[in-house]
Amino acid sequence: MSLITWSNQLSVGVQEIDTQHQKLVQLINGLHDHMLAGDANDIMGKVLDRVIDYTGFHFGTEERLMAEHGYPESPAHKSEHQKLVATAVDLQTKLRTGQAHITMETMKFLRDWLQHHIMQSDKAFGTFLKSKGVA
Repeated sequence: MSLITWSNQLSVGVQEIDTQHQKLVQLINGLHDHMLAGDANDIMGKVLDRVIDYTGFHFGTEERLMAEHGYPESPAHKSEHQKLVATAVDLQTKLRTGQAHITMETMKFLRDWLQHHIMQSDKAFGTFLKSKGVA
């Protein structure tokens, strides 16, 4: 059972960003599947590493587009990115040292953060990019 289901409601209307969001949804759903299966922390850690790595790649894409097109909300948007990365890296560290486990609460946080971020910040950014001719 998927934690997040991709739908057109999550689309920001910019193909590159939508494709990357779909990949993030897939990775988070994969992490959720491993959690439900009760996989060991080292396996969960490797899956979380992939989520964090791809998230960094995706945020880099968004931030490059912000700079290229002069997005006026760039500082606030980047701040949201930085906060999620810090939270994820903290979880990664705690998982590696045995101080934490990936739980349903963790998965709900990731789901809610991603959906909220897409529906609020990324949709506004998508509208801005489309106004600049980016599709």
